[in-house]
Amino acid sequence: MAQPGIGVTPYWELTFDADGDVDRPERDRLLAGITDRGVRDLIVFAHGWNNDRSDATALYRGFFAPVPGLVPRARVGYVGVIWPSMRFCDEPIPDFPRSAAAPEAAGARAPALDEDTRRALVAAFPGRSAAVGEIARMLDERPRGEAGLAEFGRLVRTLAEVPDTGSAADVPADTPREDAAALLDGDTVAVCAGLARALAGLAGPDAPEPFGLPNPWDGAKELLRQVTYYTMKRRAGTVGERGLGPFIGRLAHASERLRVHLVGHSFGGRLVSFALRGMPADVRAVKSVTLLQGAFSHYAFAGRLPHAPDTAGALHGAQDRIDGPLVCCYSHFDAALGTFYPLASRTAGDDRSLDGNTVGDLLGSRWGAMGHDGAQAMSGAAGLDLAAALRGPLPARGCVNVDAAAVVRRGGPPSGAHSDILHPELARVVLAAGRIS
Repeated sequence: MAQPGIGVTPYWELTFDADGDVDRPERDRLLAGITDRGVRDLIVFAHGWNNDRSDATALYRGFFAPVPGLVPRARVGYVGVIWPSMRFCDEPIPDFPRSAAAPEAAGARAPALDEDTRRALVAAFPGRSAAVGEIARMLDERPRGEAGLAEFGRLVRTLAEVPDTGSAADVPADTPREDAAALLDGDTVAVCAGLARALAGLAGPDAPEPFGLPNPWDGAKELLRQVTYYTMKRRAGTVGERGLGPFIGRLAHASERLRVHLVGHSFGGRLVSFALRGMPADVRAVKSVTLLQGAFSHYAFAGRLPHAPDTAGALHGAQDRIDGPLVCCYSHFDAALGTFYPLASRTAGDDRSLDGNTVGDLLGSRWGAMGHDGAQAMSGAAGLDLAAALRGPLPARGCVNVDAAAVVRRGGPPSGAHSDILHPELARVVLAAGRIS
């Protein structure tokens, strides 16, 4: 069925909870509709961070809009995956209206966490509302001394804990020592100081030159953001492997000629990638996977890690489950992945402090993200710029890294161009990867 206002048809939404359990009425409507509507190519898109269904639907509406005009004779169906994630409401998204904040009193300073973000945190971390309230208070008051930051770190750590009843802990990290709780293993003061320096580096050329080192509290909110992101990243793997992967198996058995094309933005890229691990062994329905600014390790699919030759990425071999190419679109304008992802990963996986390390030391290293420089350490991977990818044809199999910086380039700090993906050119990449014509 078509969702009112989505603009394409047939369109279905498929909702998963944090443990990967699917909404059964939605599942059954989709399974029946695929056959009834004669769909040949099904594009399944998983969002990254967002705060509610309307945000996700707006993303899908914008991305899918050019597809019917590009392939008017193709029998294409569309699926928007809905899963519980969140973003901070102060992150600007190109082409999306900025979240409306509550009006401020004259001369009043805006709170560090606006009400929308506080509500999103409470929803994302059930049972942690008291901790969220105390974290918000400390970000506003910035108590002096290292003890205050240490207590802040302890509170943030409680958000990163996986409940005993949760299954997310069973989903592996992309590479060894990447874990949300490990982000806080070190000295909170040093971690916040490093993040504060990174934020200062994103201020832009017109920003006044700071006097001395930034206050570590300037990086405290970024620490909260990073821990939240790591939790969402872990959740994306759970939903993909436990939820979407098995469902693709049901789709394949319901319609043997169906060609499935997986698309994921940000953590949604991790979700669709882990779905490959969760598919039944006999399923060959996935004909392409396209990752848009994937927010997970660029070594996730590697057979040998350069810094640990006896170790493979968590998804090594999963690309062989694709009966077509794995296309990874990346952009160096993505500040979320180019700056904060390696800083947070380095903090999580190295006992040394951030002191003495610049962002430049970390980029392109063991801590890099898929959406910043593409999939790394993959034998035979092709590398193309966007123009070459659109001229085509794309390789029929294997990994293809596509530099999408020609269009993925807009967005302010702290995320940069991370969410600048609503471009017809990227929709064309998806169609080219899946050979939908």
